[in-house]
Amino acid sequence: QTEGEVFDRKTLMTIYTFMKRGLIDKVHYPISTGKEGNVFYATDEDGEPVALKIYRTSTSTFKRVSKYVEGDPRFKGTTGNRWKFIYTWAAKEFRNLERYYDAGLPVPEPIANDKNCLLMEYIGDEGRPAPQLRDVTMENPTEVYDEVVSFIIDGWRDAHLVHGDLSEYNILMMDGEPIVIDVGQSMTSDFFNAKELLDRDIVNINRFFKNRGADIIDPETIKEEVFKPKSEDEDEYDDDSDDEEYAEDEEEEEE
Repeated sequence: QTEGEVFDRKTLMTIYTFMKRGLIDKVHYPISTGKEGNVFYATDEDGEPVALKIYRTSTSTFKRVSKYVEGDPRFKGTTGNRWKFIYTWAAKEFRNLERYYDAGLPVPEPIANDKNCLLMEYIGDEGRPAPQLRDVTMENPTEVYDEVVSFIIDGWRDAHLVHGDLSEYNILMMDGEPIVIDVGQSMTSDFFNAKELLDRDIVNINRFFKNRGADIIDPETIKEEVFKPKSEDEDEYDDDSDDEEYAEDEEEEEE
C-alpha cells in the first residue's frame, strides 16, 4: 500500500531526474511515515546517506494539508489542482528549510526539490535514523528545552518563520542536540495568524518539557524575546527570494 501510494509514475520520473543529476544513487528503505509523505533512506554517488521525502499526491493527503495554507498567497490558484498544490507544498517546505538553515538554525540541510520530492541531509547513524524527542531520555531536559526555545525565538527573529506545529514528534535528537524537522507548515512571521501559531508552539513545547522535569519559561517572557526590537548590529534576513513562484507553471494532468 505504501509503495502504491508513493511510487507513482510521476514520482519515479522525479527520482530518476535526481539520479541523472548525481544527487541519488540508490533509494533503500522507508525510515518514517508522516501525515503528508514518507521519508526514505537513500545514498548518493559517493555512498553518503541522504534523506528523500516523497509527498503523497492522493486526494486524502491533499485535503489533510490544505487546512495549513488558508490565506497563504503562495497557494493562490492551486486549490483546485491537487498535483499543483502538492508540488507547491513540497517547494514551500524546501524554501522554509533554506530559510532556517541559512539563518543558522538546527534543521536538516536542504539539497534539492523537484515536484513532490525533497532531498535533504540525513539525520542519524547509518541505517538508523535519529530518534524523536518523545522517545529520548534526556540527561538534562532544561538544556534541551532552552535550545528548543532558542529555535522558536531565532526562527521568528532571524528566519522570519514560525513553525506552527512544533512538538516532541517533529524534533529529532542527534548527539544530544535537537534537530527540527517537518517545516512544511511553517509560515512567515507577517502571516495573519502567525502569532496564534507562535502561541501554540510555545504551549506544546512547555507542556512536553514540564512533564519531563525541565525548568519552564513563562510564555510571555518567551514572547518578549521574540518581539524584542533588533539592535543595529543584528543582521536582517534577506527575504527577496520569497517572491519566487512556488507552483509549477505547466498544468499537471491527474492520473
